[in-house]
Amino acid sequence: MRKMIAALVLTIAFGCASCRQDTTRAAPATVPAVPQVEVAAVKSEKLNTTDRLPGQLMPYESVEVYAKETGYVKSIAVDRGSRVKQGELIAVLEAPELTAQRAQANAAYRSTESQLAAGEAKLTADQATYLHMSAAAKVPGVVAANDLEIAQQVARSGEANVAALEKAVQAAQENLRAVAQLESYLNITAPFDGQVTTRYVHPGALVGPQGGTGAMMPIVQIQTLTRHRLVVPVPEYDAASIPEATKVSFTVPSYPGRVFTAPIARISRAVDIKTRTMPVELDVRDPGAELNPGTFCEVSWPVRRAYPTLFVPASAVASDLERTFVVRIRDNKAEWVDVKTGARSGTLAEVFGDLNEGDQVAVRGSDQLRPGTEVSPRAATGN
Repeated sequence: MRKMIAALVLTIAFGCASCRQDTTRAAPATVPAVPQVEVAAVKSEKLNTTDRLPGQLMPYESVEVYAKETGYVKSIAVDRGSRVKQGELIAVLEAPELTAQRAQANAAYRSTESQLAAGEAKLTADQATYLHMSAAAKVPGVVAANDLEIAQQVARSGEANVAALEKAVQAAQENLRAVAQLESYLNITAPFDGQVTTRYVHPGALVGPQGGTGAMMPIVQIQTLTRHRLVVPVPEYDAASIPEATKVSFTVPSYPGRVFTAPIARISRAVDIKTRTMPVELDVRDPGAELNPGTFCEVSWPVRRAYPTLFVPASAVASDLERTFVVRIRDNKAEWVDVKTGARSGTLAEVFGDLNEGDQVAVRGSDQLRPGTEVSPRAATGN
């Protein structure tokens, strides 16, 4: 009897387990939920914001001073950091060849002057002889006609000789002046007010004109102190509406917390094909010579558009290794739209692409939201 009861219990237990397995197999499959996506409308407005751009201070004038004539440095009166005035003597060169040329030119000039003086004296005598014979010829038989003709030709020849000697004297004088001018080049002077930033040579060094004999290096480099060019590479998207003469603020690392200003002075009007930027210069006046050329600056650059462009939340712009895009939601389905980004305006990013004002885009762009994915859009808070 006990064995029969145990067998009955086991039969009932296996039956219940089988029922549970059949019930599990018969349960319907779970349908995945449609993801909800926060969306925002594409806006159209005129850009008016300020962007942070890097800039570099450059000297308004900068020159490496070369000698105009080949020579040896006899003395140099300046060094790195020396402040100079326009026309101030920087260095003195010596060139024995020029000294010899000057002596030779001076001797040639003196010689032609002497020849001119002799020619003029002879001309005076010949003219006097001709006049005397011409007066005597008025009495018949005193002077032969042939002798008078010869005296006249001698006087005319003397006039031509004096004219040639005058031109020779003038040429010799010009040659002497030219050599003297070359000698003046041995005194090297500052081309403008500024500061010596680099000294390249010492006494005894051979120097000369750039590209000529002995032009192994310049003598010094001079840069302006109180005026600078602040060069700002402006992205090509911001290059169309640059406000000329507008004052722009900038900061430099050497003066933390201090803000400088300068007007927009020079616009190149040409985009660099390598960097896709256009150099723009600010004219920086620095009477106290506080700023140093070569310093990197952070410029608060005004960005304006004369026409409306499209904006989306900055978080809506996504990118992968191949493209930059936003996810547009149309008919409850996701689609990728390739865009190029422009400036930032607060939390919005300027975009250029196949978008229209009012299009709905995912607030959080991601490559995980694949094209064609069905979604349930809902307006983002604040949009």
